[in-house]
Amino acid sequence: MNDFFLWLGIDAWRPALTALLMPPVPFLVIVLIGARLFSRHRVRAWLVLLIGCLGIWAMCTQAAGYALTHWLLPPTRSLTPNEIGDLKKAPRTAIVVLGAGHRDLAPEYGVSDLQSMGVERLRFGIWLSRQTELPILFTGGRAHGSAPGQSEAEIAARTAERDFGRPLRWTESESRDTRENALRSVALLRTESIERIVIVTHGYHMPRALDNFRKAVSQGGANVQLVAAPMGISPWFRPRFIDFLPTRSGYNQVGLVLHEFFGRLIGA
Repeated sequence: MNDFFLWLGIDAWRPALTALLMPPVPFLVIVLIGARLFSRHRVRAWLVLLIGCLGIWAMCTQAAGYALTHWLLPPTRSLTPNEIGDLKKAPRTAIVVLGAGHRDLAPEYGVSDLQSMGVERLRFGIWLSRQTELPILFTGGRAHGSAPGQSEAEIAARTAERDFGRPLRWTESESRDTRENALRSVALLRTESIERIVIVTHGYHMPRALDNFRKAVSQGGANVQLVAAPMGISPWFRPRFIDFLPTRSGYNQVGLVLHEFFGRLIGA
């Protein structure tokens, strides 16, 4: 599906198309359909309106976010201390940190900056690098439809050296989505004779990242081992009353999960 969008030349429309597919838009459409039915089918109209309103409510709760995470995305786990220790002994290995968006201007710094999730990934990648002494590649350009400007990888390189005192070994600044992150990163590291890639991203994003890196390795014909190093994984969820009420964090979590699910469907 992603290749189909590229073939049609409408890849720049993807942010708008994604927004139309994500809650609350589908449930607002259901509400409008219910309103239209009032003139002839009152009982059906009330049923459709109720479904739409309950859907909007549910998609803004932590309970729905947790349920969707476990239903739609395969579970991931963090690396164990022993696995991290084994990486320290591994030759021809590199850490690849995937970008998560950026701001063209952060007024408090007077320059462009990474989005908060991108900073979290970079911080964990640098921590892992310190534990294992492995080099880091940060991959991220500018998203589909973005205006020209500094790439996310360039911002990450500045942040890594300025804020963490740990320069990056490589940067990949042309990719626009996870699929291109994988293709360009594997191609770059192949020229460096890297045989093992440690992928750093959030747990909810790891299934899509692994899908794309496996395809990139297969397409390139390289014998490269992939190691998942997810971060930001939520602990076991014990629902409370407040978790069934609409909250900003619930809305954000549902949005992230559905974004990843649709991204996997289209191969982005």
